[in-house]
Amino acid sequence: MRAVVVFESMFGNTQRIAQAVAEGLESQFVTEIVEVGSASATLDGEIGLLVVGGPTHAFGLSRPSTRQTATEQASGVLVSRGIGVREWLAALPTPPPAVAAAAFDTHLDKPRWLPGSAARETAKRLRRRGYRVVAPPASFYVASTTGPLVAGEIERARRWGETISAAVVNRGRQVT
Repeated sequence: MRAVVVFESMFGNTQRIAQAVAEGLESQFVTEIVEVGSASATLDGEIGLLVVGGPTHAFGLSRPSTRQTATEQASGVLVSRGIGVREWLAALPTPPPAVAAAAFDTHLDKPRWLPGSAARETAKRLRRRGYRVVAPPASFYVASTTGPLVAGEIERARRWGETISAAVVNRGRQVT
C-alpha cells in the first residue's frame, strides 16, 4: 500500500513538517511527498492513505489574497507559488472507500488560543469528499509567520506520521 503527503508551504516550514510526517509513514507505507501545485487531482488505486497539510492563513486555509500577502513577506522564493490546498481539495474526486486520510497545518505558536486551523478545515473538506479521516487534525507550531519551527516540532510530526501509519494498518481505527 502507498501513502501520499500533499503539502502547501510558503516559507518552507510546512514542507519540513510534511517531510517529517512522510518519514513517520515510511514505517508502514511506500510514501511520496508532493507539493500541492505538482499534485495530481486524481489518486491512483494503490494509494491507501492521503495526508494533506498547509499553513494556517487568516484563521483557515490559504486563499489567493493570503498567498499574495505571504509573497510580500518573503525574503526569498516561496515554496508553493501556484494553487493552494483549498483549490486542490475542490478538484479532488470521491475516493474508493478504502482510502484513509489525515490533515495537518502549521500555526503560530503564540498565542495558541488564536481561532482557526487549516488542518481542521482540510479534515472537514476531506470528509465531505468521502475520505475516511483516521486522526484528529494536527497543528505544528512556528515561532513567527515566516518561521522557524518551534523546537521539537519535526520529531513530533515524525511521531504523528508513525501513529497514523499504525492506525491505518490496524484496520483504520481512530487515532486519539
